[in-house]
Amino acid sequence: MTPHRFTTVGFDLDGTLLDTSGDLGAALNHALETVGRPAVPGAEVYRLIGGGSALMLRRALALTGGDQGIDFAALRQVLLAHYEANIARHTTFYPGTEAMLDALAAQGTRIAVVTNKPQHLADALFAQLGLTPRFACVIGGGRYPLKPDPAALHAMAQACGGGAAAFVGDTTFDTRAARAAATPSVAVSFGFCDAPPHALGADAVIDHFDELIPALARL
Repeated sequence: MTPHRFTTVGFDLDGTLLDTSGDLGAALNHALETVGRPAVPGAEVYRLIGGGSALMLRRALALTGGDQGIDFAALRQVLLAHYEANIARHTTFYPGTEAMLDALAAQGTRIAVVTNKPQHLADALFAQLGLTPRFACVIGGGRYPLKPDPAALHAMAQACGGGAAAFVGDTTFDTRAARAAATPSVAVSFGFCDAPPHALGADAVIDHFDELIPALARL
């Protein structure tokens, strides 16, 4: 097994560990329907995710006619309520996720999650999927400023006992947070990338989770 130097490896959630686009898209389109907006096709949903539910909704409103006359806060609550009630219907692992987590655990690596998804939703999703015991900590939105602010990554390192840490994500929110936290980062090319994968600013880019531990070993 390829060795690496990191005592902790943190992950973004949406678009990195899990493909949540099906459930997020269903919640988004439910919210849009309540204000008479057309549904966003599944392929387009990928481009809207990243940076939290508020930004996803703002992007969707801009795409479907703008936000004039919209009670944005109320509409976001409609989205979140639908998502919470249907949080794991279509969410799937990306190929290799479970084997990669097993391999990191076998090396004694502490595994963490830092996501802009609200804390209670991250906790609910992991509980339904039986993932909670795999992680040393799960830090969701609401506890610290959202990425790209580095505060949550600093909290992750502290919660995991210090030592060298790396962070894995799929958007500039992740890579900018890692850079601000002086944490090496790996970008996955298969997520909700808001820029071409090699332009995200990560220290390494992988196309499959089979490549993660060798990439960490090179950092």
